[in-house]
Amino acid sequence: MPKIDLFTVPVRTGSSYPPPHDAAMAGRSQQRLGDAAGLTQFGANLVRLAPGAMSSLRHWHERQDEFLVVTQGALTLVDDHGETPLAPGDCCAFPAGDPNGHHIVNRSEADGAFVVVGTRTEQETGWYPDHDLKVEVADGDMRFLRRDGGEVTDP
Repeated sequence: MPKIDLFTVPVRTGSSYPPPHDAAMAGRSQQRLGDAAGLTQFGANLVRLAPGAMSSLRHWHERQDEFLVVTQGALTLVDDHGETPLAPGDCCAFPAGDPNGHHIVNRSEADGAFVVVGTRTEQETGWYPDHDLKVEVADGDMRFLRRDGGEVTDP
């Protein structure tokens, strides 16, 4: 059936970021809607942010487009242009290769949520402008490195 039953889609918490960056994702959860529906060409996730939470570290993608629509709450887009308030129905788009580091934060006292849709590519490099960090993805394997390609080690 094409309708996705949200109650059957696992809720994922935590982070794939290496320490200490993983701690910044407290209060964020997501459901992989695209995976639950068997989509292969793009991903779609429902991301929920508790008060004070952020979606990710500020980042940008070399090969993958991202598009999001806010579904709940008062959220804030933080990118290279500053801060932009977001409300339900507001949309944001981040074209592949545009080095505008971005993320969504919840500075309100209530929960917020958005659906994000993005390209699936076999290889990808993502950059984190506020940190000495990049991610390389190849055939589903994710590897965090320093910007110069050196290994990331715990502090």
